[in-house]
Amino acid sequence: MTTHVGGEAPPPSAEELLSRPPTPAQRVHAVLHRQPALSPAIVLILAGVAFGLLNDRFYRLENLSLVAQQVAVVGSLAAGQTLIVLTAGIDLSIGAVMVLASLVMSKLVFDQGVPGVLVLLIGASIAVLAEAVNGLLVTQVRLPPFIVTLGTLSVFTAITLIYAQGQTVSLKPGAFLLWSGKTVSVGSLHLTTGVLMMIALYAVIGFALRYTAWGRHLYAVGDDADASRLAGISVKRVLLSAYMTAGAAIAVAAWILVGRVGGGDPNSGLNANLESITAVVIGGTSLFGGRGVVLGSLIGAFIVQVFVNGLALAGYDPNYQVLAVGLLVIAAVSVDQWIRSVKA
Repeated sequence: MTTHVGGEAPPPSAEELLSRPPTPAQRVHAVLHRQPALSPAIVLILAGVAFGLLNDRFYRLENLSLVAQQVAVVGSLAAGQTLIVLTAGIDLSIGAVMVLASLVMSKLVFDQGVPGVLVLLIGASIAVLAEAVNGLLVTQVRLPPFIVTLGTLSVFTAITLIYAQGQTVSLKPGAFLLWSGKTVSVGSLHLTTGVLMMIALYAVIGFALRYTAWGRHLYAVGDDADASRLAGISVKRVLLSAYMTAGAAIAVAAWILVGRVGGGDPNSGLNANLESITAVVIGGTSLFGGRGVVLGSLIGAFIVQVFVNGLALAGYDPNYQVLAVGLLVIAAVSVDQWIRSVKA
């Protein structure tokens, strides 16, 4: 090897750089970039081990059943939120749309006696239409998703409160809408039909994202909208479809919510907007779009609930639950930033 004046070694050539073995940090980065759900899965496992050591009641099937039931609503919302975040957007109104749909369905059954299947179609139409409004404002008016959904959050919340007139609706036992709250028991494991609906929702969305052209276009638009447009992808159509598909996921969450609370409550799901975003972020989906898997959002929802449940069983102050979730969000975003910076 030749040396420069003063005995300094020349800079390495491109061939030498390419032939060098990757550093441990580069290996970790490569794995995390290929498997976005891996880091939240590790966090979930470690959290489960830690809380199990703190309190042996954590591992009881009755307690794990409770965790799953509490995840069902936010987990379903997170599935829809994932689609929007993958396009580099965000939906602050997603919980408000869910509450509006659930209340309309409950009141139609309670006040008018509308059949359950028809009510479900009406509730789903409301959720999809509300998200279509968000999508059209983003694609046609070209407003930032944050601003659009911040505004529609207030709009949909106000509509819900006006429609409810301060009243809650309790449906009679046996009502079709309450089917999502029906318990399915396997030994000491007690799950609700809503939990099974959530799992089915993730299976459908996961399949669509991985194995369809629509899913590939969604990732492409989130990664680089301009390049996608040059490649012939209808960016506006993909974005609008993401919001409307999220509306379908919201409809599922609304049905699960009705079964969980036994009817319609305008004050239910007050924190669902932020909780769904929290699950998506902790689950490894990048807020900058184009990277993530829907399974990660389900893991993220479970992580939040495991921390809440585990800290409660361990006897910690509820404020520590909020602290833990906040630290998890910061850590997840930091990991995402590191992955993006190394990639760049």
